[in-house]
Amino acid sequence: MKKIIVSVMFFAALAVTTFGQSLQLKWSSDTVLRIPESVLFDSKANVLYVSNIDGKSGEKDGKGFISKMSPDGKIIALEWATGLNAPKGMGLNKGSLYVADLTGVAVFDVATGKQTNRVEIEGAKFLNDITIDSKGNVYISDSETRKIHKLSGNKAELYFESPEFKRINGLLALKDELYVADAGNGKNYKLSADKKLTPYAETAPGADGIVLVGKDEYIVSSWSGEVYFVDANRKSQKLLDTKEQKLNSADIDYDSKTKTVFVPTFNGNKVMAYEFKK
Repeated sequence: MKKIIVSVMFFAALAVTTFGQSLQLKWSSDTVLRIPESVLFDSKANVLYVSNIDGKSGEKDGKGFISKMSPDGKIIALEWATGLNAPKGMGLNKGSLYVADLTGVAVFDVATGKQTNRVEIEGAKFLNDITIDSKGNVYISDSETRKIHKLSGNKAELYFESPEFKRINGLLALKDELYVADAGNGKNYKLSADKKLTPYAETAPGADGIVLVGKDEYIVSSWSGEVYFVDANRKSQKLLDTKEQKLNSADIDYDSKTKTVFVPTFNGNKVMAYEFKK
């Protein structure tokens, strides 16, 4: 088993500095993960949850699982929660972990790792990301149908769809608005409470995860291996490019206390953590 890599000597070339912002490698986990698609930081428990597809992204094979890791990249439990198909985006609310799993949302007790519920979404084909608002409403993107669904308790409903969407992925709930990253066209949108869709910024095709890193400032990952900073003026700047190393950058998360961006590398089978510097 490979050890955690903490040296930045080899990976120094992976960080791209632009306009004062940069990502500096802190650590790289062991490569025992199996197609890690999403990482979620639990600030209360001080742990990371990582969704592992362990197969093809669109297959119901029952091989998917959730790993539990420490914030410094050590594996606490590789198969902490099991019985999933192609798990992707995740969200936390009141001691429950919500996981987008192809056609439904699986719910796990964070204290035990046991599945407590599963809600199938009618007509869903490729559920991808999850975000949860302050009221506990769960929003789920479907990349294939280009729809956003809303889950309240056990009730699922269509929340929003638009012909402008190409292949939506990343979601972020802030107050009464949703931010949407579209993998199909590289655009990022803001969706208001009255469901007015406004283009917000443009990064790159393959847009995946989106996180808030400051007032009106965001970091957006692109699955191919790029990570972008979007400033308050909605201008995007590339922070990271690992395409030559064949390392993807899928659904990211951020720890605001340590200013750490956690990047699941998908085909790289590991999570990499970077310090965000401004």
